Amino acid sequence: MPLNDLPHIARTATAGQLIVNGRPFLVRGAELQNSSFSSVQHMAGLWQKMVDMSVNTVLGSVSWEMVEPREGHFDFSVIDQVIRDARSYNLKLILLWFGTWKNGISTYVPRWVKMSPKRFPRVVVQTRDGRAEVTETISCVHGATVDADAAAFRSFVRHLNEVDGEQNTVVMVQVQNEVGVLGDSRDRSDAANEVYQSNVPSDLVRFLREDWHTLHPDLKSKLEDRHTLVEGYNWPQTFGQSIYTDEMFMAYHYARYVEKVAQAGQSEHSLPMFANFWLNYGEDSMAKAYPTLAGGGDLPGDYPAGGAVSSVLDIWMKFAPSLSFISPDTYLNDYHRVCSTYRHRKQPLFIPEQRRDEYGARRIWAAVGEYRAIGSCPFALDTLEVDDCAYTKHYALMASVEDLVMAAQRETNSIAGFFFDEPDHKEASSHPDPVFEMAGYELTVERAFTTGAQGAGYGLIIHRETNSDGTAKFLLVGAGFQVKFRSLATGTCFTGILDFEEKTRDQETGEFATHRRLNGDETRSGHQAIMPNEDPDDGGFPINICIPAVTKMAECIVYGLSAEG
Repeated sequence: MPLNDLPHIARTATAGQLIVNGRPFLVRGAELQNSSFSSVQHMAGLWQKMVDMSVNTVLGSVSWEMVEPREGHFDFSVIDQVIRDARSYNLKLILLWFGTWKNGISTYVPRWVKMSPKRFPRVVVQTRDGRAEVTETISCVHGATVDADAAAFRSFVRHLNEVDGEQNTVVMVQVQNEVGVLGDSRDRSDAANEVYQSNVPSDLVRFLREDWHTLHPDLKSKLEDRHTLVEGYNWPQTFGQSIYTDEMFMAYHYARYVEKVAQAGQSEHSLPMFANFWLNYGEDSMAKAYPTLAGGGDLPGDYPAGGAVSSVLDIWMKFAPSLSFISPDTYLNDYHRVCSTYRHRKQPLFIPEQRRDEYGARRIWAAVGEYRAIGSCPFALDTLEVDDCAYTKHYALMASVEDLVMAAQRETNSIAGFFFDEPDHKEASSHPDPVFEMAGYELTVERAFTTGAQGAGYGLIIHRETNSDGTAKFLLVGAGFQVKFRSLATGTCFTGILDFEEKTRDQETGEFATHRRLNGDETRSGHQAIMPNEDPDDGGFPINICIPAVTKMAECIVYGLSAEG
């Protein structure tokens, strides 16, 4: 099959898009709980639920223990049925390879791997009281393990090509899951210590020195100076004795390991592949409000050391080139900072795990609009009922305009996405109201006006057309926000709203129809285009001027007047 017929990543001037069956594809995804794909019976009760939630892509794990229970003997019967069932519901799949690691630990490897510690040695960590402790995590510095994992992954991906190479039900594959060492800043097994005291590989030293000006600031902050990066010395001699040297050591070796596994799969079937990572938490996170299990920490080892956090992201991007992109799993961090970080070096953004509640659902609009994400997916959506799931309404609304979204993503200054948390939320005051420039106008986005308490909000603005008279048409999608417009043309003395109409859209034809014209109170007498909440608070005000959202879609035409007439 020609490469262009396979799912692939197409790079544009502004983003990277997933192409499926020749067309840009926006992932409205749901990542299932860890072992859901291990049971056809369990999945039978979930497929229709995913459809009813307006999900178009299901993310689920395929574990090494599941497909190679005995070395060299493979069983793909369960995943084959999962693929057939997904296809029958017109759903796409992103398969997550739980190979050597899942959440930094080797719990999904086969029994024959777990029971052979001499052949597949474990990570050793130093406990707080100075003891050496053998862990359940398999070390990444041993060739036998990567060879076995790569062979299993190659067989799995070859089989995918055989059973799905024409249908493209599977559109991407994740390689491993949140790798890294937990409990210490690096592997301290005898073999790992020997490598640590050996010379730093020349390719790493040269990369850091030659690419110094394009490295992420968080990596550069851990390095003294590019001129100190000299070949021929061991890790602590080159980078200093610190936990961040340990982290770079682990990142380099994990990246090389994952690259070998991904490369083995790519040799059989050229699907887009990526790796996901458990993030570290800084002052901008809410981690301290949660137990360590959920919160991770600030230091390598509190979170999986060696995973592709911002301070080693460049190392991963360089030494795992078979990955189409590096993905963050984000639950408790500042969402804008995470999205911005993982667009580093203009790589595509895809978020395979985030919160499944309304807080998380609001954020998909910023991911897709501002950061041009391929998708941002909640974890464990299968544990919710359709009517209780916030993503049901968000995904349905997104689906109604996603062809316009994908077209606008490819253009400069043609799409903007945003969200507002409840005003009393911790993050609500940490970001100013967003301001965008489109089609010669400045657009300031605020919470929707109410006479009572303001609420949360979310949405997209898409530039649709500019006319010869300087008027511009914008599509507004979402709820709980309003937009002020200001013409940037020289000599403009007034900017106003010419037309503002609530719209519906035919899903078959893509044609818009006017539901109602909006003016007066709905525009605060022409000052803002208001996309209200579903149930705006009037605060007991005796005059009802706060209308509720109906279609959550509107077209607004704006104009500017010159002082010269």
